[in-house]
Amino acid sequence: MKRILFSATILLLAGSICSARDYVSRRPAPEARCFRSEAVEKTISEVCGHLNDRKLAWMFANCFPNTLDTTVEYSEAPDGTPDTFIITGDIHAMWLRDSGAQVWPYLSLAKGDEALRKMIAGVLLRQFGYLALDPYANAFNRGPTGSEWEKDYTEMNPWLHERKWELDSPCYVLRLAHGYWKATGDTSVFGKEWLEAVRAVLHTFREQQRYDGPGPYRFMRRTERAFDTKGWDGCGAPVKPCGLIASSFRPSDDATVLEFLIPSNFFASGVLRKSAEILSEVCRERRLARECLALADEISAALEEFAVVEHPRYGRIYAYEVDGFGNALMMDDANVPSLLSLPYLDCIDADDPVWRNTRRFILSADNPCYFSGKAGSGVGGPHIGLGWVWPMSMIMQGLTAPTEEEAVRCVHALAATDAGTGFMHEAFWKDDASRYTRSWFAWANTLFGELILKTYRKL
Repeated sequence: MKRILFSATILLLAGSICSARDYVSRRPAPEARCFRSEAVEKTISEVCGHLNDRKLAWMFANCFPNTLDTTVEYSEAPDGTPDTFIITGDIHAMWLRDSGAQVWPYLSLAKGDEALRKMIAGVLLRQFGYLALDPYANAFNRGPTGSEWEKDYTEMNPWLHERKWELDSPCYVLRLAHGYWKATGDTSVFGKEWLEAVRAVLHTFREQQRYDGPGPYRFMRRTERAFDTKGWDGCGAPVKPCGLIASSFRPSDDATVLEFLIPSNFFASGVLRKSAEILSEVCRERRLARECLALADEISAALEEFAVVEHPRYGRIYAYEVDGFGNALMMDDANVPSLLSLPYLDCIDADDPVWRNTRRFILSADNPCYFSGKAGSGVGGPHIGLGWVWPMSMIMQGLTAPTEEEAVRCVHALAATDAGTGFMHEAFWKDDASRYTRSWFAWANTLFGELILKTYRKL
């Protein structure tokens, strides 16, 4: 097999061939790793064996298995039913969003690795249980242990780590369920727990369309940080019901400014259609499938009417948030789902002319959350603050790049932000990558591995 040059550019640009120094693995010792997948180990060996850039090979070997190495807590019931609790990294709690995204890059390997398949099945079964317990919560404990946020002004219980209503959280569960089914063919996870979860999600989505008022959810927190709480008595800014679903918080865990978060509504419409496919073909629950499709159609129609705004420079683009009254927030945040990530999440076609205009806007100084400096350029957001670039946004730029050359630039830019650690971070200062947040952020690490793997497989 030829040694991969990524079309003679990806590893040869900007003097990227590394020196003869040895790159020492930053993975935990084999006996200290949380979970082992033979398929993942084989993939690491294959990809690294054909990368000319030694630093990139080193970073792939560190990053791609980081979720498995450091965050998986796997067990089985006496009857063999799998149970998987996945932490985000440096926070010992399971976010529905993060856990679903962290294992996503391994799906293509799961059919040929029974241990890996069962581990992902265990993630789904735990997520289904969490959704049935409280579909409004974003992060959960492994057991009823309580959390530092138990005094938030919302309906907390000891199983919850945090109860921020984020529309994308249940969407990630539905996405993983469909992806798991398609990748493995296994239908054993789609029992009563799955049906209870879908019904809970549908009920919550309907409540948060807010046709009958703001619904039962409220959230307030004693904090100095405005984006960690909600105004208007915990309900957020008023909306005019139009078919869109309100999201009190963004995927960054920051509060929305206008409640109808457009990327998350695109995501919801897409995963409802995917769920309907499972319900119809696997569960024979055709009535419930029709409910999913009807809601997906309603959201799509509302997006067509309310999500597009006219920008003076870029023409028709998608807004980040709207309120149904005609007001719109024109920006993009780094965390996923973002407007930039919509084709990656299979929510929109990358050739959609409005999204292409939107992408040009996002990756420009006209996006108030786009930062550029000596260390790198990309989208950030209020979660960390002005001037802090998120590698996750740079990865999404690479994963949605229309050309190989742009993907190449993203790979090199990302590799330059590791500050010698061999890992991705939550954010880095635009002029100095040695200033970064979160040394252990498994989602960003595994996502970077997914970008490299996707590029490798295209050749």
